[in-house]
Amino acid sequence: MSHAGVGPRAIMRSAAFLTAGALAVSVLAGCGSDDEASRPLAGQDIAAVSRDKVTDGGTLRWAVDRLPETLNVFQADADAGTTRVAQAVLPSMFRLDGNGQPVRNPDYLESAKVVETEPRQVVLYKLDQRAVWSDGREIGAADFAAQWRALSGKDTAYWTARNAGYDRIEKIERGADDLEVRVTFSRPYADWRSLFSPLYPKDVMGTPDAFNDGARRKLPVTAGPFRLDKVDTKAKDVVLNRNPRWWGQPAKLSELVLQAVPRDQRATALANGTVDLADIDPADVDRIDRAAQGSGGAPLLGAGRTSAKKLRDVALEQGFPADQLPEGTTTRKKITTYLREQEALRDVEVRKSLEPAYTQLALNGSTGPLADERVRRAVARALDRKALAKVVLDPLGLPAVPVGSHLALSGQPAYTDGSGSLGSQDAAQAQSLLADAGWVPGGPITEKKPDKAAGAPAAKESAGGDGTYIVGQDDKPPHRATGDDPKDSEERAAQPSASEGNAGGRRQGQDGPQHTDQHPPQGGAPGAYAPRGTAAPAVASGPLAKDGKALTLRFVLPSGPGSESLRAVADRISQMLDKVGIATEISKVPDDSYFRDHIASGQYDLALYSWPSSAFPATDARPIYAKPVPAADGSLNVEQNYTRIGTDQVDQLFDQAVATLDEDESRALIRKADSRIWAQAGSIPLYQRPQLTAVRKNLVNAGSFGFRTPLYEDMGFLKKGAKAAPGPSGD
Repeated sequence: MSHAGVGPRAIMRSAAFLTAGALAVSVLAGCGSDDEASRPLAGQDIAAVSRDKVTDGGTLRWAVDRLPETLNVFQADADAGTTRVAQAVLPSMFRLDGNGQPVRNPDYLESAKVVETEPRQVVLYKLDQRAVWSDGREIGAADFAAQWRALSGKDTAYWTARNAGYDRIEKIERGADDLEVRVTFSRPYADWRSLFSPLYPKDVMGTPDAFNDGARRKLPVTAGPFRLDKVDTKAKDVVLNRNPRWWGQPAKLSELVLQAVPRDQRATALANGTVDLADIDPADVDRIDRAAQGSGGAPLLGAGRTSAKKLRDVALEQGFPADQLPEGTTTRKKITTYLREQEALRDVEVRKSLEPAYTQLALNGSTGPLADERVRRAVARALDRKALAKVVLDPLGLPAVPVGSHLALSGQPAYTDGSGSLGSQDAAQAQSLLADAGWVPGGPITEKKPDKAAGAPAAKESAGGDGTYIVGQDDKPPHRATGDDPKDSEERAAQPSASEGNAGGRRQGQDGPQHTDQHPPQGGAPGAYAPRGTAAPAVASGPLAKDGKALTLRFVLPSGPGSESLRAVADRISQMLDKVGIATEISKVPDDSYFRDHIASGQYDLALYSWPSSAFPATDARPIYAKPVPAADGSLNVEQNYTRIGTDQVDQLFDQAVATLDEDESRALIRKADSRIWAQAGSIPLYQRPQLTAVRKNLVNAGSFGFRTPLYEDMGFLKKGAKAAPGPSGD
């Protein structure tokens, strides 16, 4: 993932999979309440109003991280900007509701359902009779068939990032008339609703050349409320305007512009009026809040020349950095510019929700101490996940509830809290697990002790340089890096790129050894507790050691300015691990190499990054948790499983879930898979990421959407005299 995050369908997909034993899984199945429906922790916050209160016309300028490299979401370099364009200009058979569940899109579909299961699964789509491409041609079976052939994986001339689901289709044909499309599957596919969303015209999908190059900078044929006008590489924007052939509710906006604006420039862009809507970091939330509260609404700069002292006092009150306040003409100009921006930001408000994504602590189980499942479980048992969620979410006024599933978020149908498979925070149990694994306090250490002990300042970093310090190597309190305040900025956690490796061969074999002698009164998965009879450990008074080596884990973090609260979370984790005798070596690396050179390549012990949640976990989550297998060249094919921990049991459960057409049964299998993933302790979900959107106050039906797919045709500016309901919108 990039630091800013991308859409789930843009980065996750894979092929289908295989088997394992039901007995060990059944031990885990009762860890959550499968029957209780959860609710989203936060609803969308978009200033929702009815369409009659929205002005006809106007231009919405929406900040994006960068100009999209391609407009084809099925290519490896597709990103969040690609997804936004596709949502506005292309058909989607299904979209997501407020609970992250796929629902039929009535603008394109009259119905879509499984009409046969034997001898083959058949899905019948009945299209809206008004649905046409912008060139006047009806949307039909030819478009469905072209997309299937391009994404089936059978023709390697198509440079596709994924083919999951499309590789299960046997044929596509016209139904009883031109409005019906029959899709026959060669193998059952539970996530069939994930397909053809978006749907590209056959002009894009019909040939490898058109697929590979034809939709990178242009889409001459579209079928949404907007159409693509131009991609301006010089101005760094994508311009969309109304589609005159659109048959649904007409777009309220006459124009929608996606403008590339770096995150550290967005507050200024909002103040200057060059953008109307932008995802922002917590530091900008604080700045906008200060602008709204400052001087009771009076001008921050009075008429005439303001005294230097008053100017400095107002600047500090408005959040101007104190270390940039030396006397001088240049400083005075900077302060004056800043305060004028603060006055302009009074026309902007922050709309908050939670992203359909979560931040996790990843444990690299391929080598070193974390290859031992007991050590991974000890790390997990040392963590207070509630406290870690509070570091990020409490300052923002969002629910600080730890995420209880790897495969769904609260509110989604498949969600249940499976963390009981691993057990809650318990320092004594963590120490017992470490003792059982042979890590004891006070053992001889033969390796050279690092130069910097805990409490020593982190190495000063040049621009993009690395900084390293060690927590837990003496009895001093762990170091807290200057500026790592959770209020400063929510991390743009590193996320995997849109591309994914080939699925490779499937795996046969057994899971590693399990510790089944657990403490009955406490529950949890086998191995979550130390075996009965393990000696009670001494209170950790220094780093634990084994075979002459100290128990020190390399904790890799991005060093960029947008990752302050990510580093604050890491600091708290290091403190928690230090209490059970695990030292951490904090290594800060440049943002552009964080994922590529460290996470994806396995050069870390601990790391923090985020995964998007998906409405189709049986398809999308599998490559993240699939058991790594050797590739033909001798390397390890990990797909997107960057913790490099997997089992045949998890593979089997995903395989069963994706092939089960009974929705309740499929969800039950997903919950069992999640319980087994918890028990492996390869990744520990921490908190749902905050979604923070700065919006011009008169912009409505736009902001923080939560799970729900945006309705681009309803976005616009509030009519004079009309009022929007305050606070989060109900779903």
